[in-house]
Amino acid sequence: MSVTIKDIAKLANVSHTTVSRALNNSPLINEETKSKIKAIAEQLNYVPNYIAKSLVLDKSYTIGLFFSSISRGTSSGFFFETVTGVNSAIEENYNLVVRGIDNYKDFTAINKKRFDGIVLMSQSDNDNYFVYDVMQKGIPLVVLNRELEEEALINIVSDDKEGTFKAVEHLIKNGHRDIAIIEGKKEFKSTQNRKDGFMEALIHYNVPVRSEYMIKGNFDMKSGYDATKKLMNLDKVPTAVFCSNDDMAIGAIKAAFDSGLSVPKDISIVGFDDIAVSEYSTPSLTTVKRPIEDISIMGGKKIIDIINGESYKGEKIFLKTKLVIRDSVLKLNENS
Repeated sequence: MSVTIKDIAKLANVSHTTVSRALNNSPLINEETKSKIKAIAEQLNYVPNYIAKSLVLDKSYTIGLFFSSISRGTSSGFFFETVTGVNSAIEENYNLVVRGIDNYKDFTAINKKRFDGIVLMSQSDNDNYFVYDVMQKGIPLVVLNRELEEEALINIVSDDKEGTFKAVEHLIKNGHRDIAIIEGKKEFKSTQNRKDGFMEALIHYNVPVRSEYMIKGNFDMKSGYDATKKLMNLDKVPTAVFCSNDDMAIGAIKAAFDSGLSVPKDISIVGFDDIAVSEYSTPSLTTVKRPIEDISIMGGKKIIDIINGESYKGEKIFLKTKLVIRDSVLKLNENS
């Protein structure tokens, strides 16, 4: 038979209410009593009944981790790092429920009874309706990945524009002037941020901007492959391609090889994200490391702080990207 709060109360010679408060770190209970009760609970291998506890405290012990979409435009590496990061940060007595916003026809099922807090890995401006619906319902919310102009929110993002600028700058400093971009999913904010960084680098270094070198992609390997095939068919094939994520860069490398070209001898390729496979592709991929797991860990910690009632104010937190130089870029001025 499992140990109950009443069993602990009897041994500690206190009321079951005192035991409940002590195990929940209530400030109403002094530290000596808390320590005594927690020691007894540990000796008895007490396991909290979270179903009963949730009814008493009006909590679900569930945190929602939402993506704009799980099935469309979210790479496996990005998904894995996000879930791993948030899951490692939340307390063990919380359940993590992972959903895509696009799985819902409406948001009536998203309420305070069901979720104690929500972490949103936002990828699209279309998420705004969801954001304001959650805020209106008073559910604690932390938004990751996409910058929002909402002062009441905790908003944690990476500087994608700066990261892309550094990647394209690396190509330019290695002698490249015919540089293409494979863009990501149109409605994703990261797509625009990376294109902005790409354009800013070209303009800053007086490198020609060619519309035919701007190809639409979809953040998956196939779109990277197809886009690179289009570039291979141009009268003037670019010497370098910036891909808006690593999945498309992997597809681009295969397309180059299938077209009889060598990477980086004939064409240089750079990605973005630094997913695990990037280091082990052939050649290993030069890319921009975006700290998705760090962003997600911080998001998980912040949502727990809010749920636990710690005082907080809305803030915007930027985490820096890092250029990771590997083997997929050729230095032209040494090999021309």
